[in-house]
Parts: sequence; structure tokens; C-alpha cells
Amino acid sequence: METHDFRSLDPEGHDLEELRALGHRMLDDMFDNVSFLRETPVWQPMPDAIRNGIREQKMPHAGQNPQDLYDFFSSHILPYAVGNRHPGFMGWVHGGGTLPGMLAEMLAAGLNANLGGRDHAPVELERAVIRWTAEVLGLPVTSSGVLVTGSSMANFIAVLTASRATEDGTEIRTKGISGRRLRGYAAETAHGCISRAFDMCGLGSDALKIIPVDDQFRMDIAALKTAIAEDRASGMEPFLVVGTAGAVDTGACDPLDDIAAVADVENLWFHVDGAFGALARLAPDMRSLVAGIEKADSVALDFHKWAQVPYDAGCVIMRDGSRQRATFAQNLAYLTKETRGMAANPPWFCDLGPDLSRGFRALKVWMTISVYGTVELGRMVTQCCAVARHLADRVAAEPRLELLAPVALNIVCFRVKADDAVVNDLNSELIRDMQESGVAAPSATTLRGVRAIRCAIVNHRTLPEDVDCMIDHLFKLADARSPE
Repeated sequence: METHDFRSLDPEGHDLEELRALGHRMLDDMFDNVSFLRETPVWQPMPDAIRNGIREQKMPHAGQNPQDLYDFFSSHILPYAVGNRHPGFMGWVHGGGTLPGMLAEMLAAGLNANLGGRDHAPVELERAVIRWTAEVLGLPVTSSGVLVTGSSMANFIAVLTASRATEDGTEIRTKGISGRRLRGYAAETAHGCISRAFDMCGLGSDALKIIPVDDQFRMDIAALKTAIAEDRASGMEPFLVVGTAGAVDTGACDPLDDIAAVADVENLWFHVDGAFGALARLAPDMRSLVAGIEKADSVALDFHKWAQVPYDAGCVIMRDGSRQRATFAQNLAYLTKETRGMAANPPWFCDLGPDLSRGFRALKVWMTISVYGTVELGRMVTQCCAVARHLADRVAAEPRLELLAPVALNIVCFRVKADDAVVNDLNSELIRDMQESGVAAPSATTLRGVRAIRCAIVNHRTLPEDVDCMIDHLFKLADARSPE
């Protein structure tokens, strides 16, 4: 008879106590690391030795000591992360994360729950988070939704659902587009994931018509109406209009109330990409900028941005859950729903999106919202916008700087002035110089042909003195490149 070594992967005895002690040390080290972020560079380039040390890792056939692996993390990974926890990180719309969220991730990993379906408490907690999100947005608490990786996936789910909500749209699941000429609309400031969603849905990116914007970088409603009329006259099938709450380049918010009115008259699905701007609803002084979002048929947003939840935690909310289920639900023997037992409690989240295997994202969202409360999170949103206005005022007060776009929420686009022949290249170089200095990390964008230094104030740790430090260092870098 063949002999087997039957045992689990869990350590026992002395090995268990060593791992427990290492786990406590890891937790303490991460708390200390967050406490001293300001004393470290925002970002630093990886030395060749570090990069090669990662790239040359061999597949381990024998087990390795966890202490050695943690040492590798501490020397090769931790110092060279993207830096979005740091108060000087201003380049992209990344939240800074929180310690309660980190702890929730640890608990969720320990539980190892699959939230594709079945009847268990983590599913109910995600449903609670969805109800809370609908309430924040002003949508009915009966709305459906699902937590996903981020707004790219959330927008994809919304576009796909909207296409299936058209006349005979359910047949698309079995027969495909079949030559139908569906048309959607979004402003030229819309995130690139909207066009990509049209591509992935099989509609083709050309099915999304781009609408021009006004001098505030908001969708031109007259142009939208004209485009819809022209498309109907040419035999197209308009089915969807996407409004943006917080444009990625400038933070501008489309006139959502006006878009909702057009969608109602034209019988279009009204979707809002509110990746970060949707949570302006939490701040009483910012809420008016996203007025009309409560009229949407669907909304995409990210908790890992202004809600400061650790990555990743996106969400899509649907006013009519039956549309979402009609788009994704499957009748498969191994997914049969029961009236009792573990296979009860439908609908399951696998009926609301493309994923069957899903992690317990809801715990870190629930923990973050519960620890801080919506009032404090709203105050943090207001603070971010106040820091952005402080930066805009500083730019306006400096003769060497030029503001390039209105500051609607929390994004400031500006540049260092220079001769026309070199100004774009100079500002591009200064952005790279700043990032490599470790003092701050802005990003670059281009607005109407002009290269801009873009600062997005999303991190709850970023204060007015941090943006002042960035501007002061920017002048030093500019002087180094243009000595008089």
C-alpha cells in the first residue's frame, strides 16, 4: 500500500509561534512606516541591483524561511513602491489608504471568503455597503450593485448593461450585435476607460461619439443634442450618455442635471462616471457640483480614491437591478440557487458582474466608512479641495507660474512660464525632476496643446504646507535648468 504524508500547510508548534511573532513584527513595522512617511521620499527610482534582484528571482522548489522573505520585501519592495500613501504624492487620483483599512485587509485575507455567491455573512456585508453607497448617491436603497477592481470595470459593467437594456437587447447575449448601430455619447474629457468599455463590449470604440466641452471643460449640452439628432437621422440607435463627475485631467464635473434631462427626453440610459467625484456628495459644500447624479441609471465610483480605502475597491450601482441581472446571470447546474442551505440567498454577486471568484473587498470599505463616518469623510473631501484652492492661489500669486484650467474640485493644472519654443519641454522635464527628487510627485497632462503640471489632491495626509514645499522646490529645479 502506498504511503502518503498527510498534513496541512499550517505550521505547528515552534514554527507557528515564530510565524506569529513575525506577523506581529510586520504589523508594527507597517504602523511605524506610515507614521514616518514624511521623512521618506515620495518615490525613488529603483537601483539596477534592486530591479535585477526582483527580476532574477528563481521559482522556489523548496520552501523558504518567511523571515528571509520579509527581509526581501523590506529591502526590495517597500522603499520602491509608487508612494501614494505619502502626503507629497499629487500626481494621479490615488487615495492614501488608512490603518483601519489595512487591518481589514488582514482580516479579509484570514477569512479567505469567496463572494461570488452562497449564503454567508460576507455577502450580506457587501449588500450593506451597496445600500450605503446608493444612499450616499441619492439613489434608491433598493438599487443593486457590486464591488469590483475599480471604475474601469465598473464603467464596463454599466456600458454592457445599458446595451442590453435597449429594445431586443437581451438577444445580444446570444446573437451578438448583429449589425445594430448603437451609439453612445461622452465628453472629450471622459476617461479613456469609457471608450475601452465600448471596445470590450463589442460595440467598437467608434460607437462612442465624443462631445466637445465648454471653457470650464464641461460637456456642451447643445452639442450633445445636435449629435443625437444627427445620429437618429442617419439611422443610428442612440442608447447611452455618460456624464463625468470629476474629469481625470482637470476635476471638472459635467452638468449632470442637464444631461439627465436630455437622457429623459431622448430615452437614453444615463450613466455617470464618478470615479472620484461622486464622493463629493459627502461634502455639503461640494455636493452641488455633482447635482443630478441621483438621477442616473448607473454610477461608477472608486472607494480607493477619496474614501481612502486600500486598493482595490471600485463599485457600480444600478437603479434597476433587474437590468443588471439580465445582463450577467446564468442558469448553470453548478450555480443552482436553493431555498435553504449554503446555495440559498439569491441573487448572488456572480449574477451582477463577470466575476465568479471574488474577494471580500466589502470588509475594508465597511471598516473605513464605519471607523470614520460619512461626516468625517466629507470633511476630508472638503479639506482636499481647500488644499487644491490653496495651491491654485499660490500659483496665481507667483509671476513665474500660470494656471491652465479652472479648479472645480481638487485638481490643479499649471505650468512654469517660458518661451513658447521650450515651455512644453521645460515643464515635462520639471515634472520628471520633481518626481526623482522625492520631494513631491505631480504628473503631466496636456490641455489644448499645452503641457501642464497636474496636481491631484486626493490623499488625506496632504496639507497646505506640502503643496507649498512642492512649489518652493519647483522654483529650485526651474532655476537649475534655466540659470540666469
